Amino acid sequence: MEMNEELKKAQVLVEALPYIQKFNRKIIVVKYGGSAMVDEELKRKVIQDVVLLKLVGFKPIIVHGGGKEISKWVEKSGMEPHFLNGLRVTDEPTMEIAEMVLNKVNKSLVSMIEELGVKACGISGKDGGMLKVDKKLSGGEDIGYVGEVKEVDTTLLHTLLKDDFLPVICPIGYDDNFHAYNINADDAACAIARAVNAEKLAFLTDIEGVYRDYNDKSSLISELSTDEARELLAGGTIGGGMLPKLNNCIDAIEHGVSRVHILDGRIPHCLLLEIFTNKGIGTAILSNEAERFYDTNI
Repeated sequence: MEMNEELKKAQVLVEALPYIQKFNRKIIVVKYGGSAMVDEELKRKVIQDVVLLKLVGFKPIIVHGGGKEISKWVEKSGMEPHFLNGLRVTDEPTMEIAEMVLNKVNKSLVSMIEELGVKACGISGKDGGMLKVDKKLSGGEDIGYVGEVKEVDTTLLHTLLKDDFLPVICPIGYDDNFHAYNINADDAACAIARAVNAEKLAFLTDIEGVYRDYNDKSSLISELSTDEARELLAGGTIGGGMLPKLNNCIDAIEHGVSRVHILDGRIPHCLLLEIFTNKGIGTAILSNEAERFYDTNI
């Protein structure tokens, strides 16, 4: 019985081999958010996954949010969090709290990575002038210090990757007058993945992936071309937080990212299961002409 267990482990490693070969030295951007950032055990497993990706030859970059933590500290400060069309209204005091909280989250992730023996460097979009933004409006309304990425300077990122660091980025950027702006972490991850021509962009979320019909859990889609994704959006069955996420995915693919994965961050080791196994667990979005892993059984 024990030998069978050992053989299963060996089979898992063999199954991972073609993926390791295919993506060796390729950049993968991981947008880290949702429950996986709140639950300490899940957090540890996500970081283990990213460290493993690094050690088998990938070049991972983490872009993280911190929305729940920001809301907690805003309330602790005696203020009430306000949202408009799903976006946080960020006045000056809220911006100050957001930046402090995001930097705190950033350094805690760096510590966890370093504990596992990999060199990490925590930065914000301010560093090296990496993320330049314009003011973002929500339905034409002013929501304060919320930025839309207009330019990504990858100089610092490429330097860190070349020197074997794992970059951990919090989504704060500058406008032309060097005022700090909070950036939606999905938007920041998408802009960074495009700018570095990432092979993969993985969104860790609180849902299992993309469904043809959200009420039918058996309708989870393993792979989706950009054309199919557009059809789904036009069909009106996609709603809530998945709508901007799917638009971000299409945008990333059309600007050079090879594959985008939407994963349930609540599943332990979801990154490894999606990237290194034939079955996968979330939804992969790819260009219309890309090869389909699950069809070809790589």
